[in-house]
Amino acid sequence: MKQVVFATGNPTKAKRFSEGLKKYEIEVLSLKDINLSIDVEENGKNAIENALIKARECFRLTRKPSMGMDDNLFLEGVPEDKQPGMFVRRVNGKTLNDDEMIEHYTNLVKEYGKNGRINCKWIYGLAVINQNGDENTYTWEKSGFYMVDTPSEIINPGYPLNSISKYDSNNKYFTETSKEESASQVFNEDDVVKFIAENT
Repeated sequence: MKQVVFATGNPTKAKRFSEGLKKYEIEVLSLKDINLSIDVEENGKNAIENALIKARECFRLTRKPSMGMDDNLFLEGVPEDKQPGMFVRRVNGKTLNDDEMIEHYTNLVKEYGKNGRINCKWIYGLAVINQNGDENTYTWEKSGFYMVDTPSEIINPGYPLNSISKYDSNNKYFTETSKEESASQVFNEDDVVKFIAENT
């Protein structure tokens, strides 16, 4: 079976494409799986550039097919200088904890939202480097959700925005949506899996 190293130390993130890639006889390894850590400055101008920075460093260290991913968050109606973009957890040079994130984003909704909500979208960048060192990139976006100014009573540690985000389709908080309902909200990423498989 072929292997690709996902330039992330987060095992949950590494599993994101694992099931889909199994069908292509490709195993996804996280940095943790191979006892490796990478220290890079993610100073790209967008998600694709940051994804490339991570994938290149991973490939340099492992000489194995590697992939890196990054994402940017955009909030409708929020001025450019207040957009989270690549810095979802970092505001004015400070890395926010979960409570501070909830406070910061609910304040943005209060200031710029309409009827207590702001429509949102994630823009993703993915970079894949194959065994020969050839680089390919892919970008996609996800919308269909919004943030509100009142948090749910249920908080997901490490994922604070889930407690102020709701699905368009059922107007339920992410944290209050059942596993069955969440499954129906999962965005199809077959095209992303196919891209990884074809370029690994």
